[in-house]
Amino acid sequence: MSRAPRLHPDGKTRCPWPGEDPLYVAYHDTEWGVPEYDDRALYEKLILDGFQAGLSWITILRKRDNFRKAFDDFQPEKIARYNEKKIHALMNDAGIVRNKAKIDGTILSAKSYLDIMEKGPGFSKLLWDFMDGKPKVNHFKTTASVPASTPLSVQISKELSSRGFKFVGPTIVYAFMQATGMVNDHLVDCHCHASCGKTQRKPRLKSK
Repeated sequence: MSRAPRLHPDGKTRCPWPGEDPLYVAYHDTEWGVPEYDDRALYEKLILDGFQAGLSWITILRKRDNFRKAFDDFQPEKIARYNEKKIHALMNDAGIVRNKAKIDGTILSAKSYLDIMEKGPGFSKLLWDFMDGKPKVNHFKTTASVPASTPLSVQISKELSSRGFKFVGPTIVYAFMQATGMVNDHLVDCHCHASCGKTQRKPRLKSK
């Protein structure tokens, strides 16, 4: 179904997908589409997009703080060392999405991430080199024009898969590219379209 941008009570026009949910609107305005270059933050987002598969992003967003607490703030150095006892604890944690394959995939992806960081080229550089270091700005008018995947997301998906990452199919990768600002898919009439590429992400304070 094709949907156009919508005018909100605060006078701003936004992409239709966050609706009126305050959490979702804040995510849309301050995070989605803003270029992310931090290695660990990119790893976290890729993992959360993998957990989203088959669910809506708002479901994951509402659980994001729980995920961060359960997965040691998405520090790959810690996740790569998870053992069966830790996996069992995660499978009993009602605050996250309890999916054994995705938990196992998170651990394998952490090991792949560390390999890229240790042997080169670094996770952020690996991803952003596909974009020549800068976001691709699209000019879509309605949601019907926005693709679910692209030849480039297929290419990145193959690269990540070849390096041992799990749950990195072309559709998941494209959602990840949109969220981390590798592509700007805010609709042209959305108030974020012109600004998000110029916005600097604020470093996130680690959870206690």
